[in-house]
Amino acid sequence: MRAWLLALAVTTAAAQPACDKPVYLTFDTGHMGVAPLIAETLKKHNAKATFFLANEPTQTGGTTLDETWAPWWRERVAEGHDFGSHTWDHDVFLEDLPDAEAKVARFKVRTQAGVNPPVVREVTAEQYCASLKKVSERFTAMTGRPLDPIFRAPAGRTSAALLNTARACGFTHVGWSRAGFLGDELPSQTFPNAQLLEKALRDIKPGDILMAHLGIWERQDPWAPAVLEPLLTGLEQRGLCFAPLHDHPRYAPLFKKP
Repeated sequence: MRAWLLALAVTTAAAQPACDKPVYLTFDTGHMGVAPLIAETLKKHNAKATFFLANEPTQTGGTTLDETWAPWWRERVAEGHDFGSHTWDHDVFLEDLPDAEAKVARFKVRTQAGVNPPVVREVTAEQYCASLKKVSERFTAMTGRPLDPIFRAPAGRTSAALLNTARACGFTHVGWSRAGFLGDELPSQTFPNAQLLEKALRDIKPGDILMAHLGIWERQDPWAPAVLEPLLTGLEQRGLCFAPLHDHPRYAPLFKKP
């Protein structure tokens, strides 16, 4: 029976067309209102993605990493997606605060997530590292799967010192391509969905890393219900396909266990 299943898996894999013009879908956490729709759309297109997790407020009054959402994350694990940290509190880097005497990196950050009022504060390198690792610990507790050794700084803002801090505790930063900024966090009054879709279909090219969210509080006309399905369909019609970050030539070595 085991040999038969192995042969079937090999035959099925061989039947799948090669992904020779990949793009890499990534999603940062958000209010989670569109998370079920995004998951269904990815399954429909057999598209693998990477999710970057922070413990953010949700529309239902909880947080993205509470027990309510644990089954949803377990389902994504079973589907074979990749997962990285987005800092526990969604800390947006503002500037380095060097300490000449202690020679310890410190950072000014703006903690800003969902409906919570933003708070500017200072964190040490150790605290920033702990924030990344706290997401990893929670993800493993929810799913039984280790977090991947990648992170995305909120808003994509970093410095050399911040990147070194993260790397020292096991996390490599993943940004996004210029054309891969899908614009779901922009105001819909000035950046309507039709415009964002047209731009993405025109500009995205093989190798690009795309970035959107699992729900943006401020956007009045939600992006995912209007754009995600025609975007994936349109990219497929152009001959592009959807690969996980563990297949990306820059990041693949990070996923190989020693």
